[in-house]
Amino acid sequence: MLPTFNPTDTITDSPTNLPGAIGVTLTGARLAYDGIVLFDGLDLTLAAATWTCLLGKSGVGKSSLLRLIAGLTAGATATDLSASDGQPLPSRIAYMAQQDLLLPWLSARDNILLGSRLRGRKAPRDRADELLAAVGLSGRAHALPATLSGGERQRVALARTLMEDRPVVLMDEPFSALDALTRHNLQDMSVTLLRGRTILLVTHDPLEALRLGDRVLVMDGEPAHFLPEITLPRTPPRPTATPEMAALHQRLLAQLGVEQDWPEGA
Repeated sequence: MLPTFNPTDTITDSPTNLPGAIGVTLTGARLAYDGIVLFDGLDLTLAAATWTCLLGKSGVGKSSLLRLIAGLTAGATATDLSASDGQPLPSRIAYMAQQDLLLPWLSARDNILLGSRLRGRKAPRDRADELLAAVGLSGRAHALPATLSGGERQRVALARTLMEDRPVVLMDEPFSALDALTRHNLQDMSVTLLRGRTILLVTHDPLEALRLGDRVLVMDGEPAHFLPEITLPRTPPRPTATPEMAALHQRLLAQLGVEQDWPEGA
């Protein structure tokens, strides 16, 4: 079982060493596959140091949009993709996929250091070990992925994302394959460890979006567009078992086209 994450545990990222928070603006994005237009003229703004959660039906283009922003999609066009500080954006984005994508022949520590080594830079082993401790994996630096649970592998993937130290983080359903308790634990951990960064999280789980997001967007239609955004109260991670959140949950389900049949008198 994974240890419970306590936000008061030692966290190595402090407001003094976080990368400068930046906003992201995407204007006029277009993407088509085999003649089918997923979206065209799509605009998106991500406010600095906030979480934006993105939902929508399968195939609507959520992951494709994420990969477009990350520069991983061929054939996509965008009128403009810019950072709020006017500086180049591509080198300041980290991408965390649904699968942990750990290399099976590398230890947990070496997987965290992979980006540095691929760029030919000195691998900061001490920093990797600090991040392993921050995600609750002290003493597991030499463990191979095959010896780790699914939740532990995702913790290593989160530490690897933090190792990149980028101000913008794109996350594509990184917790969807985990059991409910582990997912809840990693959500809390991610909010704490990624504070101060600009996050775009693709998720299929409305409650996850309501728990983590500063705002929630739903992609819908062919070509896809954004429905009116839902702005969330208070700071994440937030409890979802309140009347206010229940009402927002119903609103979000309606945007997703989920029929809600309530028992008479409920």
